[in-house]
Amino acid sequence: MNNAHFDTIDAYIATFPRAIQTILEEIRTTIRKAAPDAEEAIRYGIPTFRLQGNLVHFAAFKNHIGFYPTPSGTEAFKDEIAPYRAGKGTIQFPLDAPMPLGLITKIVKFRVKESMAAKVAVKKK
Repeated sequence: MNNAHFDTIDAYIATFPRAIQTILEEIRTTIRKAAPDAEEAIRYGIPTFRLQGNLVHFAAFKNHIGFYPTPSGTEAFKDEIAPYRAGKGTIQFPLDAPMPLGLITKIVKFRVKESMAAKVAVKKK
């Protein structure tokens, strides 16, 4: 991963080889469709989608795409992410396999519901 500072997701993606750029754009488009009200940002130096706070992050590495849906996002899908290297709030999708865009969609939609429920809970207080 490039350690330079980026102001936009476009600037981040542009630093990678064409094949990786294509994968990153697919992931970006998948997240946009699953969370149309989320805003794009760079947080922690990587692409981030925000909706009432950080929703998900993603980043490219030498051999994988890191996807960061928070610990609740990995816990809720622990059976489906079992084939991948995963930890508390992180999933690694290998670059030599098709990106699981359907799984990414499901996780992002889960995170949107979670974020909106948190917003409602705050309003009720």
